[in-house]
Amino acid sequence: MPLDDSKQTRARVPAVLGVDIGTSSSKAVLVGLDGRILGTEVAEHDVSRPHPGWVEMDGELWWHEFVRLAGKLTASSDAEIVAIGVSGMGPCVLLTDADAHPVRPAILYGVDTRATSQIDAMNRTYGADRIAAACGSALSSQAAGPKIAWVADNDPDAFARARRLFMPSSFLAHKLTGAYVLDHHSASQSTPMYDTDSLTWLQPWASEIAGPVELPELVWPGDVAGVVTAAAAAETGLHAGIPVIAGTIDAWSEAVSVDGQNPGDLLLMYGTTMFLVHTLQSKITAPTLWGTVGAFKGTRNLAGGMATSGAITSWLNELFGSPGYASLLADAESSGPGARGLLMLPYFAGERTPIQDPDARGVIAGLTLSHGRGDVYRAALEATAFGVRHNIETMEQAGAGIERIVAAGGGTQGGIWTQIVSDVTGRPQLIREKTIGASFGAAFLAARTQADVVMDDWNPISHVQEPEPAAVRVYDGLYDAYRRLYPATADIMHELAGFPERTDRPSPRNRSTQ
Repeated sequence: MPLDDSKQTRARVPAVLGVDIGTSSSKAVLVGLDGRILGTEVAEHDVSRPHPGWVEMDGELWWHEFVRLAGKLTASSDAEIVAIGVSGMGPCVLLTDADAHPVRPAILYGVDTRATSQIDAMNRTYGADRIAAACGSALSSQAAGPKIAWVADNDPDAFARARRLFMPSSFLAHKLTGAYVLDHHSASQSTPMYDTDSLTWLQPWASEIAGPVELPELVWPGDVAGVVTAAAAAETGLHAGIPVIAGTIDAWSEAVSVDGQNPGDLLLMYGTTMFLVHTLQSKITAPTLWGTVGAFKGTRNLAGGMATSGAITSWLNELFGSPGYASLLADAESSGPGARGLLMLPYFAGERTPIQDPDARGVIAGLTLSHGRGDVYRAALEATAFGVRHNIETMEQAGAGIERIVAAGGGTQGGIWTQIVSDVTGRPQLIREKTIGASFGAAFLAARTQADVVMDDWNPISHVQEPEPAAVRVYDGLYDAYRRLYPATADIMHELAGFPERTDRPSPRNRSTQ
């Protein structure tokens, strides 16, 4: 009998799979080589906060979620996957044994602030100026090196068993291919273990810090790490032999997703945290920013990151009884520029750049009984925008030449947040049609191994968010007050940071009303 099943008679569409491991979720996308979205999947998860300042995650979860997401996408599509892209939050420190079994939970990026004493010790041992000159960045909570040292100092049994160092993207690449590699960009955030001039592990510092850990081979994010092994194929349902790229840290993959990684570009990533990545052709260092190598060979970055942005809006949504973001955004729009006299510092989880203060805390100034939830929500959006302006000014003072801002992330949807940022900074933002994020950038890098693809075809420009002159004038006046608020309250913040914090506190929606 002739077969009439359409899936058996028509040619399968070649496609790439992109998977990103994020702070609050893992996301996967299946994309045709022409840029068409064939399917998306999301798996939400939580981080662990066992102590104040600690932010961890089970590394095995990254692989389990990859398997689940890949399985869902392949089951719902008859596309033929021809390459796989990976990315993930970072820099993270996942130490495993020689067989890639984690010896302890992964320590996450700059939101984990535990390694302050190790930072101090490394600055004394190697010299803060020497570290900044060789590595492009001063030591901070963002750096991976001190977190490795923290494990050696505080979990010696786990450190003695450690033989491999992974980040989310490199862990997925290893599980899929067996290759033990790390991309240059991720390595450049492993301060003080990577030399940003020679593009190699910085010896003898790297070996001294890593101890028993054999450091991975260095490659570029778009390089093919290897192909899917028979064992990985059996576990995932993917075909053996599919090429897998090395991947990189999510913000840099997200820059690729919106074509925001060209010299002169500033990527502004709206997410759980706010990330800024300026791409340059030559090395620039700044004491309160991060100097790294770029996602592509021959480029450099000057980067910044705020500890919270979308995390504050999520917290407020829960605190207000979960009315939903659409309702809160409508209330915030009604509030108007200046939030009816409210001014917020967005340091609800300490702050990364440019103040580099893990003991900073959130502040809401100007509250009266007449303020409502829309005012508070708008003040939070404005606070993140003021933080963006502070980072941009710090970059430019260091010599950055920002020619255009390219926005990315889920926060670009809806308009009001990007409008506030353009009004506070006085700068337009280019916004593309697709805001899928890092998984889409990972898919694009994978597609480049198979075809001559162009991001303008994959993700056309949607619009340009222009600043409104009247609002710019309002925010210019408030920005000075914003900059004065932190030094005026820093001593009190630091005093309160030492107050014992409960880590078992229920979320606002689950608290008793009695």
